Amino acid sequence: MIHPEIAVKHALFAVLTALVAAAGIADAQHPPGKQGSSNMHVLAHLNDGSNYRIGDVEVEQELSRPYAYIATRKDYAGFDIISLKDPSRAFILYRWRIENPELHMGGGGQDIEYFKTHGRYYLVTAIQFQQGGPDVDLAAVVHDITGLPDTSTIKEARRFRVPDAPGGFHDVFPYKHSDGRVLLFATSGGGGRVYDLDKFLANDPNQGYITTVPVPVENAAGTRTSYHDFYVGYDPANHRDVFYGPGTGGYYVFDVTKPEEPKLLTSLTGIAGVSNGHTSTPDPTGRYAVAEAEYQYQPLRIFDLKPGLDGTVKTISRPIGAWNADWQHLAHNHEVRWPYVFVSAYEDGIQVFNMMDPTNPYTVGYYDTFDGPHGLTKGPGDVYRYAQDAPTSTYTGNWGVISGNYGVDVRNSDGLIVASDMTTGFWAIKMDGFDGWNGHQWGVPNVSSAQDWDNGPDGAKKVQKVS
Repeated sequence: MIHPEIAVKHALFAVLTALVAAAGIADAQHPPGKQGSSNMHVLAHLNDGSNYRIGDVEVEQELSRPYAYIATRKDYAGFDIISLKDPSRAFILYRWRIENPELHMGGGGQDIEYFKTHGRYYLVTAIQFQQGGPDVDLAAVVHDITGLPDTSTIKEARRFRVPDAPGGFHDVFPYKHSDGRVLLFATSGGGGRVYDLDKFLANDPNQGYITTVPVPVENAAGTRTSYHDFYVGYDPANHRDVFYGPGTGGYYVFDVTKPEEPKLLTSLTGIAGVSNGHTSTPDPTGRYAVAEAEYQYQPLRIFDLKPGLDGTVKTISRPIGAWNADWQHLAHNHEVRWPYVFVSAYEDGIQVFNMMDPTNPYTVGYYDTFDGPHGLTKGPGDVYRYAQDAPTSTYTGNWGVISGNYGVDVRNSDGLIVASDMTTGFWAIKMDGFDGWNGHQWGVPNVSSAQDWDNGPDGAKKVQKVS
C-alpha cells in the first residue's frame, strides 16, 4: 500500500508535469561549452564576497551612485557594498558585520534595500536570528550611506527591534507612497508590518509603526500566519497603492492607499500544488502577477488578477501560464521589467523570459552563474545542506536544489543586471538590446520595484501631503 503522503506527492508531480507540458516549458540545460546564451555578457564577477554566506542583492538606480549591495548571512551576518563605477573593475568597497557574529544563531542578513528621504540615502538590511544567541528581537539595521564613496561617512542610523515577534524580518520593501511618505513594508510573524521611515529615523518610540497588513486566512492552532517576500506598487489607472503579499495559503492583494486601513482586493488560493505563496510580482498594469512557490518542480505561475479585482470571482485558483528554466529545478526571486522577467533561478543561474503573452512565456536569455552539479545541497536522509556548512549545519527539507543564484536586481537607467549567487558570489551582466527600461516606452505605466524617491509613484508628483 502506498503511503498517503507519497501518493499526494506523486499526484502533485503529475499535475505539475502536465502544467509544464501545457505551457511549453522545456528542459533548458545549456549545451556543452555554453555557460550562457550569446546575448548575455558578464561585466563583473566577484567570488570572495562572503565565503558563500550570500543573501539578496540590490543596485542603486542613479548612475551617479554606482553601488550594489549584498546581504550576508549566518556567521557573516551583515552586508557588502560593491563599487560599479567601472563594472569591469568592480570591487568590494565596504563591509559591515554584526558585532560578535560567531555568537549569533540563524540566517543573519536576508534581504537588503536602499531608500532616499530628505536628500539622504539609507540602506536597510533585514536580519533574522534564532533562539540560542543574542539579538533574537533584532529585525533590521539601517545605515546612512549618503556620503559614498567615502566609507568613513557610513553611520548606523537605528535598529528595528520586534520583541513581540522574535526572529526578525525576512523581507523588507521600502516604498514611496502616493501620499508622499516613505514607508517600509516588512515581513514578520502575523502579517506585513508597515512603518513610516521618517518617524523611525526621528527616533519615534514606536519605530514609526503604522499597522500590520493581515494574512486573511486562519492557520493551524498554535501557529502564526505570515507573509514571505512581497511587492508594493502604484496602480495609476485606479489611483491607488497596492500590496501584493504571498504567504500562508496563497497570495493576497490589498489596497494600501490608506496604509492605516488596508483593504483586501482579491486573493489567489486553492491553487493545485501550492500550500503557501513565496514571492509575487505584478506587471506594471497590476493585472498579471508572476508567482513563485518554494518547492522543487514548481514553475513560476502567471495569474490574471482581473476576475478577482473586478469581483467576478471570490478567489483565483488557476494560472493562465507557467515558466521554468528546468522542470526538475526551482526558480526563486524575480524582477518584472515588462515584457521581460529577470529570474534568480537558483541552480539555473540568471534567467530572462518574455511575458508579453502571459499565456505563453518563453526564455530570451540566460547565464549559469551556478555552473555546478545539480542537487549539490542534498545530503543523506533526504536532508539538504549548504555545501559550505556540512556537516555542522543542516536545513530541513525534502529537495536539494536550493543553491546557486539567490537574488537579482535591474538598474532601469541602463539595463544593468546584478545577481547574488550563494556559491559563486556577485555578478554584473548586460543583455543585448536591453539598455534600460521605462514603462512608458512600452505603453505601460512606469512602475517597477525601482522607486522614484523624489517624485513618487509612476514619476508623478505627490498626490497629497501627509503632515
